[in-house]
Amino acid sequence: MFSGAQVSLYPMSGNFVGIILDAVKALDPYRDRLCIETDDISTLLVGPPDILFAAMRDLFVAAANTGEHCVLSAAVSRGCPGEPDDAICGVTPSAGRAEPLADRITSALAAVETTDETGQPAAAQFSLYVMGTGSHMDEIYGCIDFLKRSGTFDRAKNFCTRLGGDAGAVFATIHEAFYRFGDPEGHVTLDITVSANTAPRVLADAQRTL
Repeated sequence: MFSGAQVSLYPMSGNFVGIILDAVKALDPYRDRLCIETDDISTLLVGPPDILFAAMRDLFVAAANTGEHCVLSAAVSRGCPGEPDDAICGVTPSAGRAEPLADRITSALAAVETTDETGQPAAAQFSLYVMGTGSHMDEIYGCIDFLKRSGTFDRAKNFCTRLGGDAGAVFATIHEAFYRFGDPEGHVTLDITVSANTAPRVLADAQRTL
């Protein structure tokens, strides 16, 4: 089943070109396991979900480790009916979907708990869209239950959920939401924004302005 992501990286720095070019080198270890296409707007990553999210994590951490304010934005999709299957994606991303919902939540929590830390704090917000299934709300509510127990849950926001913590755990949480919930043959998408190194003064000034 096709699975992939369109990813854009935004370092808030006068050296944004250098930061992006250096960060893209973090994708090199994944080039034999992902199809990667880059243009002037975004980079397309196509491959198995575990490799997709590991690559996005490493790309983001490489940029954020500069200490500059960095944002990663991504649209992630699996099972899109408009995309052809690609052999590099391997087996059905959510093969575990046949398990009862409670068991999938337990597996997702265990995966996040055992994730290695990167040493880079991150904040994220994302939205999960489960398409074309009559049980989509059961899947969404199950995902919400998982998120609240994940250790990265910050709060619910309008149209999305906010997470926080080490970037490793944050990306692992989002990966599990994408992998464990939704029809294994259905269309599931995520809208993701991840941020690091936001200057407290800038944030305070923005809040006062709003």
